[in-house]
Amino acid sequence: MGKKLNVAIIGFGAIGAYVAENLVDDEAINLVGFLCREGREEIAAQIVPGIDAASTLSDFSIAPDLIADCGGHAALRVHGPAILRQGIDLATISIGALADADLAVELENAALAGNARLLLASGSVGALDIISAIMIGGLDEIVYRGRKPPAGWKGSPAEQVLDLDNLSEAAIHFAGSAREAALQYPKNANVAAAVALAGPGLDATRVELIADPAVTRNIHEIEAMGAFGKMQFRVEANPFPDNPKSSMLAAMSMVSTIRKYCALVA
Repeated sequence: MGKKLNVAIIGFGAIGAYVAENLVDDEAINLVGFLCREGREEIAAQIVPGIDAASTLSDFSIAPDLIADCGGHAALRVHGPAILRQGIDLATISIGALADADLAVELENAALAGNARLLLASGSVGALDIISAIMIGGLDEIVYRGRKPPAGWKGSPAEQVLDLDNLSEAAIHFAGSAREAALQYPKNANVAAAVALAGPGLDATRVELIADPAVTRNIHEIEAMGAFGKMQFRVEANPFPDNPKSSMLAAMSMVSTIRKYCALVA
């Protein structure tokens, strides 16, 4: 076995904790710690005893080779550029944050300056490789539909459109571009951004967001048509029991991204 990959994690919520728990005993990975907000170090350190919890990169006793962003859009804005400028590769599931054009440019410039890479985990959806391939031959139309139980939309702009507590049938509360969805729903529309960036872009990808009292899972559907033919994809993802806004599959995708990063064959 070669040198272990030193990995740090941003965020220690449901997704960050899941990722840590699945990496701590990985023979190819050395989990070096959590990067968190100042004043939160003690709480973060309790997730995996014995590893660092720091508010700045310089406080880590072992320098990370790769940092996994599981902390959301705000964390990517705060930490992302500095990480990349220091030459450290960064994997993120906060893909919707790239709908902010200024942030996207800042991250790209930082990656160029540090000769580092920003890796986009697939999150709660699949078929992104197919979408990328479709673009080679020409894409005519693509739409992403995100369907969640009403509780999964609590704390989002959906509350201003629908009575989520008394919804009796499925209702669309957003229809627009992937960029608009990602900006308006920063905690809910990372999948829409992932689909868009694999395909024709944030402004050319159509998105519908649906609250449906008849479902218990977070459902992601993609339809695409082009020179290749027609594609339909659907995944029903279980949310974390204590966090209906986050999908377990999103956390699993980050673990997979990290393991592929350090694999000889992937």
